[in-house]
Amino acid sequence: MKGLKTVYICSSCEYESIKWAGRCPRCGAWNSFVEDVIELPDKTGSADGKKQARAELRDSVGGNADAVPIDKITEDSCIRTATGQSELDRVLGGGLVKGSVVLLTGEPGIGKSTLVLQISGIISKSRVLLYVSGEESPGQIKLRAKRLGVSGSSLYLICESNTDRIMKECERIKPDVLIVDSIQTMYTPGSASSPGSIAQVRESALAFISKAKNDGTSVILIGHVNKEGTIAGPKVLEHMVDAVLCFEGERQQAYRIIRAVKNRYGSTDEIGVFEMTDKGLCEVPDPSEVLLAGRPKNVSGNCAACMIEGTRPMIAEIQALATDTGFPSPRRTVNGIDYNRMCMISAVLEKRLGLRFSTKDLYLNVIGGLRVDEPASDAALSLAMISSYTDRPVPDSLVAIGEIGLAGECRAVSSLEARVRECERLGFTEIAVPLRNVEKRKITAGPGVKLIPVRSVFELLPLLGEKKE
Repeated sequence: MKGLKTVYICSSCEYESIKWAGRCPRCGAWNSFVEDVIELPDKTGSADGKKQARAELRDSVGGNADAVPIDKITEDSCIRTATGQSELDRVLGGGLVKGSVVLLTGEPGIGKSTLVLQISGIISKSRVLLYVSGEESPGQIKLRAKRLGVSGSSLYLICESNTDRIMKECERIKPDVLIVDSIQTMYTPGSASSPGSIAQVRESALAFISKAKNDGTSVILIGHVNKEGTIAGPKVLEHMVDAVLCFEGERQQAYRIIRAVKNRYGSTDEIGVFEMTDKGLCEVPDPSEVLLAGRPKNVSGNCAACMIEGTRPMIAEIQALATDTGFPSPRRTVNGIDYNRMCMISAVLEKRLGLRFSTKDLYLNVIGGLRVDEPASDAALSLAMISSYTDRPVPDSLVAIGEIGLAGECRAVSSLEARVRECERLGFTEIAVPLRNVEKRKITAGPGVKLIPVRSVFELLPLLGEKKE
């Protein structure tokens, strides 16, 4: 095995070490070193020759190396292709950009392969598409395509993991869109590492990026995530691609959310909502109405919150349950809400209102698998916690908007006009808003809708109904 060299590579910064270490000395990441082989055996060619070939591949990324005046560059190079899924197009910024590379990640079984196969059937009606699978056989994909109703003569399928053979097929077919499922299963024969290793993921991704930039092919790479929830492979993979999309949701629930972590051609604030059915993923054009479906009436610990996801206002249902604890340290369990945010709000309510949450087990949940990170949901979160503690229900017609500070004050939020209009559309007649927003912007509501200015958490208590007997 002359010429092989085993090293340990940091998956975060690609720092190389001859021995394993618990913490990377360059980036400080813990347990990030992975064993890998970086040299090639002599029997397949000299290591210098293979290094030169890989260097040529890196140099090819980016297409023409000659400098061109920006005034002579046409906008045709950035033409977009609609995927046929408006929710996905919203997250991408309008569709797939010509020559772009998109990395779609998510946990196993979340629906990544189902989504890309569905858009393959739509895109192939007007463009040539090559679907590369390194995980399934042609028969398995055909069965799923039949169930989803996907077909077409411009949709090509190849089950291959060798990037050299895939590139030969690309030269023959010349696809407009290339989908790779998944990048962790691909390998280049010039590297002695096993598929899925840092070196193989990096070299394979580089080959597909080179194809996209040189030929103008739109590439979608499907990526796996590890047990920590991060993308498997080198951290540099996220820097190499143009967009990183995360597919989120619980496999036991029907709803899925796709959001952009990185997007060079659009906003990273937009989200797309899908519902998993027996016919595949269906778009949810009105997430607020779906998330509020089945909402209990006249029950304590329940409050509606309005948040902004990109340009879209959404109303979610926040539930809280405060019960007497039987342990020295009360239990805190959250789902869809930042744990530290919940601790801060409970401390503010205990200090300012005298509610002894330190003697209560506290459980918080956001219905539908949605994650609420916006500070504007603090008022609704506070109302739900106060309601559960006092056993006084929040009126079903009330929605709360506002950020809560450490002094208990209710601070102004952005895009309040859009939030109020969304609440009106869904039939809410009482909207608790920060006093500062009403004084500064002179916001008005429609007929039959009452805006309730809130200065602090002290003014949240009168909004609750009567205690249930």
